[in-house]
Amino acid sequence: MPLRVIVPVSLIVALAMALAASFVSAAPRHNHDLTINATPKPIISGEGVLIYGQLKGPDAADEKIVLHERINPAGKFTIAQRTVTNASGFYEFTRSDGVVLTNRSWFASSPGPGHVHSRTVHELVAALLSFQASAESGETNHPLTFTGQIAPAGGHAGEPVLLQEQAGETGDGWRTIGRGVIEAGSDYSITHDFRRPGDYNLRVSFAGDASNTRSQSDSLTVVINQTEHPDFTIYTSAPTIDVGSPVTISGVLYGPGSSTIPLPAKSVTLWGHEPEGTYAPLASTVTGADGSYSFTQTPSLHNEVYQVQTTSMARMTAQAFVGVADAVTISPSSTTSTAGNTETFTGTLTPEDAGQTIYLERLGADADFHIASTGVLTASSTYMLETTLGTPGTNTFRVRVPGGEANASGVSPTVTVTVTPPNLSSLPPAS
Repeated sequence: MPLRVIVPVSLIVALAMALAASFVSAAPRHNHDLTINATPKPIISGEGVLIYGQLKGPDAADEKIVLHERINPAGKFTIAQRTVTNASGFYEFTRSDGVVLTNRSWFASSPGPGHVHSRTVHELVAALLSFQASAESGETNHPLTFTGQIAPAGGHAGEPVLLQEQAGETGDGWRTIGRGVIEAGSDYSITHDFRRPGDYNLRVSFAGDASNTRSQSDSLTVVINQTEHPDFTIYTSAPTIDVGSPVTISGVLYGPGSSTIPLPAKSVTLWGHEPEGTYAPLASTVTGADGSYSFTQTPSLHNEVYQVQTTSMARMTAQAFVGVADAVTISPSSTTSTAGNTETFTGTLTPEDAGQTIYLERLGADADFHIASTGVLTASSTYMLETTLGTPGTNTFRVRVPGGEANASGVSPTVTVTVTPPNLSSLPPAS
């Protein structure tokens, strides 16, 4: 007598439910009759995305197309949009600005004859990190506080953000110098002491998680000076200036050990040097009745370090640093384009700095700029940067060159590119 195996009805039902759940939570295996593509990839949070493709075969016109979406870390796909194909079988979906905030996946299906479906495409989405310093300049061993927020809000509480300093002269390396934690309100705060004077090019980095990929803030430059000598002070009119701009160095000479008794009619000399240089006298003057002095200088093309000494060289101030920002130009290949096209930006850097990393930045929904693409300056300090345009609308771009020992970080003027709806047949083929 053959052996009978009796399977409980409850087990059969459980297996059927599990199998059904697996089909719901995962995208189906695709065939080649329905293509799909998404552009641009990756994006910053809130950037628009164009999803398009083509239904192959006869009678492909006016067929229904359904877009299915899975938002990390959810396990199931849901219906996001519906449309119909045009006369050539092409379809498109526009995920407008402000819609795609986190990592997600898409596939398309056609419920018509054959019930075809596309492959699955994955969109990585960088979070938006804002970044501010409590001051543009400070003194050694006097902490500065760096604050900001991460968007989208509400999904990253308890995760770390890293304060990073640019390492090296080409801008392609970053060293972690501080750490903070994202609070429940999606903001963070990092306090840091700088032990040595100079220019610091800084940013904040987020390592990424299931919801958003690795993300960085726009960078900023802070200038750290030596701690003041209270009896012989030195100040600059600005911590950072543009190439070719003047700067005023001023202060007060007091009696030795005093911060209230001025020394008038004393001869003082301004000394200065570029990075890696040695001090040389630049100008001399005589203190006023209140012990004050003032010098106006126009640095050369590079950062400058200043110090004032009594002409007898008996006393001297602390060192004061002035950053000279790179001058960056920008020119778009066109101020109008269509969604899905590649836009090219070109320009130059002054002073020349071949091999330096350079960033194309796009204005995000948080009103801050975020990196769209990265390039390197040529031997003649020119650049060419490209980015793919998303959905119709107006996009604002600029180019940033990170700072270094020789120069402070520089940014170009902003330019806008107006994006119009695409001609689907002219877009790169969707697979």
